[in-house]
Amino acid sequence: MSKFGQYLTGLLLLLLAGCSSSLPREEKVLAIKEMGALATTEYTITKIVKASDNQTWYKVGDRKILLSVEANLKAGIDLTQLSEDDITTSGNSIQIKLPPPKILSLQLPPEKIRMEYEEVGLLRSEFSQQERMDLLAQAEKQIEAAIPETGILETSRTHTREWITRFCQQLGYEDIKIEFTDQPASILR
Repeated sequence: MSKFGQYLTGLLLLLLAGCSSSLPREEKVLAIKEMGALATTEYTITKIVKASDNQTWYKVGDRKILLSVEANLKAGIDLTQLSEDDITTSGNSIQIKLPPPKILSLQLPPEKIRMEYEEVGLLRSEFSQQERMDLLAQAEKQIEAAIPETGILETSRTHTREWITRFCQQLGYEDIKIEFTDQPASILR
C-alpha cells in the first residue's frame, strides 16, 4: 500500500472511530488491527558496491565495476498481532501493548540502480547480467546488516508511539501508556 493509501486508511479509521458511537472505545482502538501493517518510517539509503577480479592469475587484464544502489526501507508495526489482551482501559486511561517495530519492506527500485564506473581490460569480457545481479544481492545483504546502525527501528518506535497516542487522544483518553513487547512502558500525556 502506498504512503498516501496508508495515511488515508489511518484517517478513515480515525474518523470512523471518532464518529461512531455504537462501539465502545476499547473496540475502536482494537479496530486499528484492520489496518494490517502500519508503516511509520521510511528511509532511503544509498549503497556503493564495487567489484574487481584482477586477482585471477590465469586471466589477462582487469575488470572493475562500481554500482550505486538506492534502497527504500519502510519500518513500522504489524497491527494484526494486536489482541484484546493487549489493550487495558480504566476510565480515561488506556494501556496498549504493541508488537515491536520491524522492517516491513526493503526495495531496490531498478531506476535507482546506476553503474557509476566500469573498466574492462582488452582481453576480458564485460560483467555479465548474473554477476551484476549477484552484486545487487550483495548490496541488499549489506543494507540488511546495517539496519541496526541506521536507527530506523527506534525512529519507527517513536513515530508509532506518537501516532497511537494521537489516535487514543481522539477517542478521549487522557492518560495513555504505550509499551512495546520488547521494551518497558513509557507514559505519554
